[in-house]
Amino acid sequence: MHCRSRSKRMFPCPFCSLVCSDCFILQEHVELHLQDQASSASEAVPEAGASAQACSSVRNGEPGFPLYECPLCSLVCVDNSSLQEHVELHLEYGTAAAAGKLMEISAKHYAVILFYHKDAIMCIRRVLEALYDFHQREARDCARVWLCAETDHYSSSAGDKGWGCGYRNFQMLLSALRRTEEYTAPHTLPDAVPSIPRVQALIEAAWAEGIDPQGASHFNRKLQGTRAWIGATEIYSVLTVHRIRARIVDFHQPTGPGNTHPRLFDWVKNYFSQHSSRGARLPPRVVKTNHPPIYLQHQGHSRSIVGVEERKNGSVCLLLLDPGCPPGEMRKLLNPSTAAASVSRMRKFPGHLKHTQYQVVTAEGVLTPEEKRERIANSRTLRAERIP
Repeated sequence: MHCRSRSKRMFPCPFCSLVCSDCFILQEHVELHLQDQASSASEAVPEAGASAQACSSVRNGEPGFPLYECPLCSLVCVDNSSLQEHVELHLEYGTAAAAGKLMEISAKHYAVILFYHKDAIMCIRRVLEALYDFHQREARDCARVWLCAETDHYSSSAGDKGWGCGYRNFQMLLSALRRTEEYTAPHTLPDAVPSIPRVQALIEAAWAEGIDPQGASHFNRKLQGTRAWIGATEIYSVLTVHRIRARIVDFHQPTGPGNTHPRLFDWVKNYFSQHSSRGARLPPRVVKTNHPPIYLQHQGHSRSIVGVEERKNGSVCLLLLDPGCPPGEMRKLLNPSTAAASVSRMRKFPGHLKHTQYQVVTAEGVLTPEEKRERIANSRTLRAERIP
């Protein structure tokens, strides 16, 4: 976050009576309140005068999943991470909006206009469950379908529009990893999906352990409080220091006619299909694998690959989650009557991916402490695998 006021400002905590002289200290303090709440959603935050309340609701016929209401306005978030990030926006810009009202935020170099509504939810869950149901129910032109492990969709907000896609896709990847015990064991990733400021702090902490010194130098070892883009190497760095066996693969040039990348499509298909049938005599047409999603980066944007379709005519189609897709559009996937249009927007054939270069990041197991040390030591010149 940025502190832009020239005069001395004081920052009161929205949950208790503490007043901080530094917005970064207040951010850390508020996160402690929210972390306490996450550990026991039904209990009030200790010594908090106005703690955010967890409530239950019925959405899409599903009763009782927890919701978290902002104490500063009427926004309701589906998880603690989204609430944390929302409250940080209040703290950054120093104002709160009434329910359903326009929040106008002006700063020295930019102006952002945000709308907060009761049903504005940044994180959409059950995305892969909905994709699986759709392909079981429809998509009969697909001979085989492989889907990644359950993953949440994180949408870009007005606060990070134009620069936050790398963070949002990393949140999607982490949402899948945290559901797997292998990755949440001691010394690996934390239980909660971090907010953007927390991701920035994780990257800085990774640099402090010595990984990717060239990348750290590029950012002057400082990400927190900035709007700097992140990419494949920053995600690799965080995963590695948390002992996740990360892999960067660089499809550095087209391998097909018309600047297409058939080698990329074949590689993704192999990633999802390997070990998926477990020796079954008649493999199922639709397979929900245990593989995490793939982080996909190209010039100017990044997305997450969550599945692959093999058509009956032999063509291959990737299924992509885009952080640029608004939550309202993403929720259409959860409704059988609107799911087909939603899936159609997710489908990408070779003719749709025609940038010169693509990079992918995958998570493929856990490193031993010695392997982690070796990867950090070898990262002085961080190189991706190159195909071709």
